[in-house]
Amino acid sequence: MDSTAMSNWYSQLIKPEWAPPGWLFGPVWSVLYILIFISFSYVFVKTVRGHFPYLVALPFIINLIANLTFTPIQFGLQSNFLAAINIFVVLCSLIWAMVVIYPYAKWVTYINIPYLIWVIFATILQFNITYLNW
Repeated sequence: MDSTAMSNWYSQLIKPEWAPPGWLFGPVWSVLYILIFISFSYVFVKTVRGHFPYLVALPFIINLIANLTFTPIQFGLQSNFLAAINIFVVLCSLIWAMVVIYPYAKWVTYINIPYLIWVIFATILQFNITYLNW
């Protein structure tokens, strides 16, 4: 399915009045992906070099996989229900990652606060969209 068809599908969904305009998602995720790249890369490098236990990297890996599969699930499969489950996994794994890394590198937790705030918002939005279009 091409991006126009995906965009048309999403634009036809019932959304809450407080849903942000579609154009806002690109710029927000662009900034967040920079923060994610910096902090997650640090964790992965430190883990591979043996400075962090491998279990510290696990929630970061789960988060990255869940984050990267959200768009194919939401727009490719056009499944609001699966997207709601997926974004909940993103949220839970991010909280887990932030808690686990805190004793080793507090700045990684702090740099991910904007990501956490956005994912909380996105989770609430996705749950609302799923409910409204059930």
